Amino acid sequence: MGENPAKNHYAQLNQGEENEMEIFGYKTQGCRKALCIAGYILSCGALLLLFYWKPEWDVWANCIRCSLEEADIVLLRTTDEFRIYSRKTVTWISVSALIKSRLDYPGTAEEDSVFSKAIMKPSLQVKSIQVQRIRYVWNIYAKQFQKVGALEDHHTCSAIHAKFGSGLTCNERNVRKVICGPNTIDVPVIPVWKLLIKEVLNPFYVFQLFSVCLWFAEDYMEYATAIIIMSLLSIFLTVYDLRQQSVKLHRLVESHNNITVTVCRNKEGDSCFQELESHHLVPGDMLVLKEGKTLLPCDAILISGQCIVNESMLTGESIPVTKTHLPQADNFKPWRMHCAEDYKKHVLFCGTEVIQTKADDTGVVKAVVLRTGFNTAKGDLVRSILYPKPMNFKLYRDALRFLMCLIAFAAIGMIYTVCVFALNGEEAGEVVKKSLDVITIAVPPALPAALTTGIIYTQRRLKKKGIFCISPQRINMCGQLNLICFDKTGTLTEDGLDLWGLLPCERDCFQDIHSFPADHSLPWGPVFRAMAVCHSLIVWEGKIQGDPLDVKMFEATNWVIDDSSGHKIEGQGSTHATVVRPGPKASSAPVEGVAILHQFPFSSALQRMSVIAQEIGGEQQVFTKGAPEMVAMLCRAETVPLNFESKLLLYTAQGFRVIGLACKSLQAGKQSTDLTREEVESDLTFLGLLIMENRLKRETKPVLEELSAARIRSVMVTGDNIQTAVTVAKNAGMISATNRVILVEANKIPGSFSASITWKPLEENKTEDYRGLAKAMGLEPRSPRVFTSAAPVQDDSPPTTERRIRLALASGQYHFAMSGKSYQIVAQHFRHLLPKLLLNGTVFARMSPGQKSSLVEEFQKLDYFVGMCGDGANDCGALKVAHAGISLSEQEASVASPFTSRTPSIACVPELIREGRAALVTSFCMFKYMALYSTIQYLGVLLLYWQLNAFGNYQFLFQDLAITTVIGVTMSFTGAYPKLVPYRPPSQLISPPLLLSVVLNILFSLSLQVFGFVVVQEQPWYSKTDIYSACLSVNNHMENSSSISSLGLHGMRDGAHGQTDNGYKSYENTTVWLLSTINCLIVALVFSKGRPFRQPIYTNYVFILVLIGQLGICLFLVFADIDDLYSKMDLVCTPTTWRISMVIMLAVTLAASFLVEEAVIENRPLWLLLKKTFRYHSKSHYKRLQRVLEQDSAWPPLNETFFSDSVAISVEGSMGGHSNPTFDSNEDAL
Repeated sequence: MGENPAKNHYAQLNQGEENEMEIFGYKTQGCRKALCIAGYILSCGALLLLFYWKPEWDVWANCIRCSLEEADIVLLRTTDEFRIYSRKTVTWISVSALIKSRLDYPGTAEEDSVFSKAIMKPSLQVKSIQVQRIRYVWNIYAKQFQKVGALEDHHTCSAIHAKFGSGLTCNERNVRKVICGPNTIDVPVIPVWKLLIKEVLNPFYVFQLFSVCLWFAEDYMEYATAIIIMSLLSIFLTVYDLRQQSVKLHRLVESHNNITVTVCRNKEGDSCFQELESHHLVPGDMLVLKEGKTLLPCDAILISGQCIVNESMLTGESIPVTKTHLPQADNFKPWRMHCAEDYKKHVLFCGTEVIQTKADDTGVVKAVVLRTGFNTAKGDLVRSILYPKPMNFKLYRDALRFLMCLIAFAAIGMIYTVCVFALNGEEAGEVVKKSLDVITIAVPPALPAALTTGIIYTQRRLKKKGIFCISPQRINMCGQLNLICFDKTGTLTEDGLDLWGLLPCERDCFQDIHSFPADHSLPWGPVFRAMAVCHSLIVWEGKIQGDPLDVKMFEATNWVIDDSSGHKIEGQGSTHATVVRPGPKASSAPVEGVAILHQFPFSSALQRMSVIAQEIGGEQQVFTKGAPEMVAMLCRAETVPLNFESKLLLYTAQGFRVIGLACKSLQAGKQSTDLTREEVESDLTFLGLLIMENRLKRETKPVLEELSAARIRSVMVTGDNIQTAVTVAKNAGMISATNRVILVEANKIPGSFSASITWKPLEENKTEDYRGLAKAMGLEPRSPRVFTSAAPVQDDSPPTTERRIRLALASGQYHFAMSGKSYQIVAQHFRHLLPKLLLNGTVFARMSPGQKSSLVEEFQKLDYFVGMCGDGANDCGALKVAHAGISLSEQEASVASPFTSRTPSIACVPELIREGRAALVTSFCMFKYMALYSTIQYLGVLLLYWQLNAFGNYQFLFQDLAITTVIGVTMSFTGAYPKLVPYRPPSQLISPPLLLSVVLNILFSLSLQVFGFVVVQEQPWYSKTDIYSACLSVNNHMENSSSISSLGLHGMRDGAHGQTDNGYKSYENTTVWLLSTINCLIVALVFSKGRPFRQPIYTNYVFILVLIGQLGICLFLVFADIDDLYSKMDLVCTPTTWRISMVIMLAVTLAASFLVEEAVIENRPLWLLLKKTFRYHSKSHYKRLQRVLEQDSAWPPLNETFFSDSVAISVEGSMGGHSNPTFDSNEDAL
């Protein structure tokens, strides 16, 4: 039964967000509920169990559809490809105790809020549901469920100051507290009994319970007991693991749930301060931040003063971040839109630590509570761990199909069994037992356990190599990776930067370069002052802390930060300023020190930071540093050297990181806090370029070469300058020397809704291309003398260059490079071109965290299996959405990443791919082996059923426990092959080679068993009644033959105690059992693949020894003829010639099976030839696109500009991915 989204019955929850869901309204109906209860009782709880597995069936059976307004039950369905259902009960919250009269209705702060719109009158109740720890209330006016626990986004900057600046009244706060619930990120430790029940109710364990009950009914005690022990062990290990995770997560969040905070209360227009526990906080509360370290228990907007915060818990980088107060802007824009991408600079995030506060004229640092509980940044991180995104992998889908096939097999066997036994007049109970037995034989209960062991061993091997995994099911997915996105700084290059040189500028001309470390120190002047004050460094725990770039720049001046509590500066009221002074090693300076009065923190959107500073006793000045292109745009044109672009490209082309510096003097008497950023950052004087060196890590180049040799694409996704990124990509080997780089530049056309896109080839060290490249880097024309329109390459360069470029393009040896801005515009205006650009896109520069996540998702849409390797900070979102995210940071922020490497080097990437490939192949081997083992046993049993016979209990036990269980445990020990081959293992079970392998081996097994079964009956010594006729020469057999031969051959596993023959013994039984048992060993050996993805089988010593031991025991059973042993194993004596014949049959089967596996199944050239012959092409989106572009001679266009239509696609929602809410790409966006 599906859902028909009728009017008012259906709505969307969290529209456009990562956890978007569809919601359907239902009302419980008494008679339906009564029928369901009767069904539970009559089915002995089976129906209840089915409803537990399928909550949507539960709702459809118990309830009737209705509008969401009337609903008392809601059904939720995810909007992703999995369409997972969940059931929630609607609850009512009463606020009548808080609202006694009309005067008590929510006050002015509440008029347009969801709180007043959710209270139903006259009952004074609020209708709510809780989904994934977040509470939603029913908005009576909007007729929809809305999230509570956060301030609404529609408030303007001035409204936040006006409405919440003096705090909430007690009544407003109480109403909000009841509706929002407590401000806690409460992750209780799950009781063991709950984990146990949840694990036991897994469909796999339910099937095992059914199997065990059946075996006990048939006196098959030993294996049933063994399965119980193994299952209990598996359950306890899983429960222990889950419990440990639960405890760890509980400890991670509990410290932030009970913090004493000071809040401001509004009592009859007057403000008063009150201390309370943090769990009482509600959105809109006014927090007062005191001096000293404070852990933040909620997300809050800073509305007065300044804070320095350690956000390492959320970003993974322990660099202090400066937060400034929200401006009192008087406009109608919501505060987030007004602040654009910089809104995070005013937000203090939950779980972070305030390490320093600086008050302004008011004397206190105040913040308005923005979000509480699980709505906060930390709550979002915790929810991403509690409710991970399910994985979509063909292997797991195919596994279910494979099990369905086995169940279909079993159904055929059941029908056959019922027919054979019923026609022979067996008792009904016995027929039922025998037919159900077929299911437990055809569907191996040990299959999931066998598959899990392979993953566990791989996880253990990875742990030894310093790679930790919190999502084991993703290990198999690593075996399919064919594209890896790398962050640059700290991932491909060293984390720290070295100061290489300074290119000062005077009177619009560059001076001689000043190299570092130099014999002579830098002379006093504007450039020196800029280096001394233009940073956000602080002294924390006796050390200078901050951005590594800032630290290096400041250390070069030999000045020190005066870390006393604060300094009052003339004309600046009570401003607490940071003062920098000459240190002991500093060259003489004509000033006592410089005070930093005000900071405009670094913004990745603006690509710069600024400070207002004042020499002690001197005038105020503005200093700005940032991306050279951006800084040059803010400077007066006459102060920028004519050769600015060529100098900039000279250094960026060598892979240097270049920072622009600028300054200007401020008019006397102006308060620094009254100035806007736009006023401060205008009409600047250009001071010069600071050149930093960012070296490649030692292991970067060999790793990228190894990936390239394995045909795994490498892509760079960075926040750095595009030219620097291209140079690093070339130095690292991502782009080879013979390949061409094409810069893709997209721009919005001013005054219209359309955009343009241009392709330009990047020719290194050619000055004629500098102007075109500078424009591609984001430089807008400032005056005619600086920029002219980009000249086409062929006009300036000789024809040979053009021919060389065209030749490279024709052979597909080209790479696209684009900036985050261009990527965003292409995604909005040129959506049809995006897949084509991604197919050869190698460098993505100036990318924001949201764009990184979006890029990974776009690659996934092209059917790439994407890995992301980053430092866990601004890559947090991309690490989470990638098929395999590998974090090189061990900070808590990387908790959302499936893999974490202890060593911060990309050497872990090929290691993970190797292990992933080995794990994937091991999974296929296990599937094939388990399928064959169950089919071999199934065929043998059905053959013997024809004669109303079966295997004995010890025969089953030997095959199930001594053979299969031991093989299942040891087969996965084989390690990964050290070399990455240029192709991947198959990603699905239902692939022609795999299916052919299984089908042919089933046919070999069937032929072997049928042949043995039929031929033994043709032997001259064969007798149906006298089972010892073949060995009459042995005395004790002669004595027993007459008394035994009269016993019946039916009565299966009822264990007739005290009799020599329990009804299983026959020549057919002995032949079929011995053949099928050794056949299991043959398929185990044949299916244990070694190269190219796993090490050769002989390196798995344990497995080889196990196989030799098992084969030895089996051959011993074939030739032993020990009476007591044969009697116990339900075997009978056969002539030596027949035993040798069986060994020959097995040898022929081994040879045939091995030959087919090696010559056909594993013959890669043969399958490639077949593909070519039948013109089979990969269905992957990117492969299809590659084939189309190979035929397109006009692609890629060179020196051409396209214009879009005026209609743009809104991608605001799609750009999000999962972005770390606190991180602004400070990583390398300068």
